[in-house]
Amino acid sequence: MKVFKQLLNFYINSSFHVACAVVALTWITLLEFHLILDENLIIFVFFASVTGYNFVKYFGIARFHHRGLSNWLKAIQILSFFCFVLMCYYVLKLKLETLLFIAGFGVVTFFYAIPFLPRRFYLDSKQNLRNIGGLKVYLIALVWTGVTVFLPVINNDYGIDSDVILTAIQRWIFIIVIMLPFEIRDLKYDSLKLATIPQKIGVQQTKIMGMLLLGVFYTMEFFKDSIASGSLLVMFLISAITLFFVKYAEVKQGPYYCSFWVEGLPILWLLLLLMFN
Repeated sequence: MKVFKQLLNFYINSSFHVACAVVALTWITLLEFHLILDENLIIFVFFASVTGYNFVKYFGIARFHHRGLSNWLKAIQILSFFCFVLMCYYVLKLKLETLLFIAGFGVVTFFYAIPFLPRRFYLDSKQNLRNIGGLKVYLIALVWTGVTVFLPVINNDYGIDSDVILTAIQRWIFIIVIMLPFEIRDLKYDSLKLATIPQKIGVQQTKIMGMLLLGVFYTMEFFKDSIASGSLLVMFLISAITLFFVKYAEVKQGPYYCSFWVEGLPILWLLLLLMFN
């Protein structure tokens, strides 16, 4: 049991779990618009997600505490390097238009962790995008939306029509909602200057906000030109399950409540979609 827990922790801390979630949302887009399942794109998204998340999470630690890194962190560093190499290999298999689109989000990810603006724009000495008050959750949702909706659409030469725009808005809302339990969990750690949603409106109001957003998320499906009954059912189920996790999110929660269960909701969404289709 101890070995299993160590493996699970490594799977989560190495960003493999969040990468699977990003892949799942990308796959959902391909299914929704009946696009070809491009293995090169899927594999690229996985390795890019691992590389990007580990860069953001561990850049400061690796930079300032390189000699004192623990064994598990060193292993993640090595793993991230190989993921970066594989990401570079698979990015060359994508179309030029896709590469240009990826470059934009690569820049955002880079500056999310690296200082680049004058000190007066920041909250603390860590002068990067993630420390600008109130920006974090919306920026992450924007990047996830771009990668999981527009990236597969552009790579398959699918036109940006009204259904794609609606899906992008839905995806942006969904990512914000599943980040709310994380924001509630981190309430005891975050600086007040971060101006997170729970800090500004409180935990209960944050939960109400999440529930209302889920209602908008589901209702928007009825405004699309192409609606599949199976997709409506799956959308309802994933909305209800997500609502459950938002409702019962607390500042004091189990170690896997957010990092495994909430972060795994996109994977569950994909599995339900594959099952009903």
